[in-house]
Amino acid sequence: MNIKVCGITSMKQLQQLDGLDIDYAGLNFYKGSPRYVGDKIAADEIHDADFDIKKIGVFVNAAYDEIMKTVEDYSLDIVQLHGNESPDFCESLSEDIEVIKVFRIDAGTKDVDKLVKDFDEVSDYYLFDAGGQKETLGGSGVKFNWDLLLKAKIEKPFFLSGGIGPDDVKKIKEFNHPDFFAIDINSRFETAPGVKDMAKLLKFVKELR
Repeated sequence: MNIKVCGITSMKQLQQLDGLDIDYAGLNFYKGSPRYVGDKIAADEIHDADFDIKKIGVFVNAAYDEIMKTVEDYSLDIVQLHGNESPDFCESLSEDIEVIKVFRIDAGTKDVDKLVKDFDEVSDYYLFDAGGQKETLGGSGVKFNWDLLLKAKIEKPFFLSGGIGPDDVKKIKEFNHPDFFAIDINSRFETAPGVKDMAKLLKFVKELR
């Protein structure tokens, strides 16, 4: 089971995640987020570090040049697009770096395959998060109906996000979709925005794996 921990805001916790063999760490570069990392970890600290963990930069409607400069400065491995980015924009980025396109699922979502169709050829992964919240950047602690994904073909590796917490191990293990690639955890493992409860996270990882 691949695990992504999003909203990391300290070098120490990034190093701890690497030590726990977490697969992906999410670094949020949207300035409106309480988990904005740009003024908390210096780019050269991460760029010069030797990590096995893959670093995912989270962006919301950012310009191409801004994203690619951040990719270079922070030595990012993947970009996660959490805004209203177009298929053409995703395609331009995907020529240079792997792309995760985020889709927000809410009560009004009827057809997941229709939702993702235009992004099939221009992204490497999908991420499904809860929609319908004032907070649209993740970390809201809210789940959506996972059954909507089970009814869809999808046909691309996807991250499952949205309100996943320490008590969801059984639910995750029972979730069976051929393209289910990773879970994305965030706010339910925090003591404050951007500060992870490492003991809680360690217990969860051991139970899950």
